[in-house]
Amino acid sequence: MKIAWKLLSGFVSLLILVAGGGYFWMQTAYPNVSDAPDITVEITAKRIARGEYLAWNVSSCIECHSTRDFTRFAGPVKHEGIGAGGERFGEEMGLPGDFYAPNITPFALKEWTDGELYRAITAGVSRDGRPLFPIMPYPNYSRMDKEDIYSIIAYLRTLAPVESTVPTSKANFPMNLIMRTIPADARHEKRPSPESRLPYGRYVVTAAACADCHTMREKGEPLPGMEYAGGFEFTLPVGVVRSANITPDSETGIGSWTEEMFIQRFRMYADSVFTEPVLGPTDFNTPMPWRLYANMTDEDLRAIYAYLQSIKPVKHLVERFTPPQ
Repeated sequence: MKIAWKLLSGFVSLLILVAGGGYFWMQTAYPNVSDAPDITVEITAKRIARGEYLAWNVSSCIECHSTRDFTRFAGPVKHEGIGAGGERFGEEMGLPGDFYAPNITPFALKEWTDGELYRAITAGVSRDGRPLFPIMPYPNYSRMDKEDIYSIIAYLRTLAPVESTVPTSKANFPMNLIMRTIPADARHEKRPSPESRLPYGRYVVTAAACADCHTMREKGEPLPGMEYAGGFEFTLPVGVVRSANITPDSETGIGSWTEEMFIQRFRMYADSVFTEPVLGPTDFNTPMPWRLYANMTDEDLRAIYAYLQSIKPVKHLVERFTPPQ
């Protein structure tokens, strides 16, 4: 009996040693990315304008890093404290922990170098070496043209500083370890010419991370064959909202839409007379930031439409909304 107990104790001790060693290795070996580059982004009027357009209307930096008013349709951004962060993305949304959008105004970034900010946006590693949860789609941003990333950095430097304290994000086990393996060095692509509509459309779709919301996932991974077919669930106070099928399937997607229909679907929210209606507790709502995307250029919207019409159609009828029981 004593021998069996000793063997069991030794086995348990070995497991603890291996687990502890593995944990220590994960903490020291990852994230496995390069050091923040030694760069200084020149702030020019051209870069600020381009960065503002990307941050507001394409890559949605401002949408996530500001507070949104979900008592109104599509949760318009509250214009008090632009970029001050604090928006919570939690377990009730199907996420493995509680994640808070950080303050990205100069108040919070004053100690950050441009290289540290560049690495956070494109590789998913914070200034102190912590991995960022990819609810911020840095794998997409890592594929954007480096000049576009520089433009976003230039624009963020011009935001009004807002003093705010944002809670620390916390990932559940084992995601707190898994997310350490996700960051990777940027693999930039040159922004195609808008005249090359399909490659340019793919670039804009990537920069806007359309697939992230319009593809169902299982355990955090996109379901193969369901790219852009919708059905991704968002749990809101009003109920469960699901993203639309935006593949060119003619029955369940946007295959029957003309280019003008597609553009007008966005433009209706840019109309000067449009005001996001106040909603009741069980009225349909959506996290889709229509007001922001509505201000994309015609050139970009036409390119997005062309690219989406070129992908594989997927027949997938989505029940868009389930009110609370």
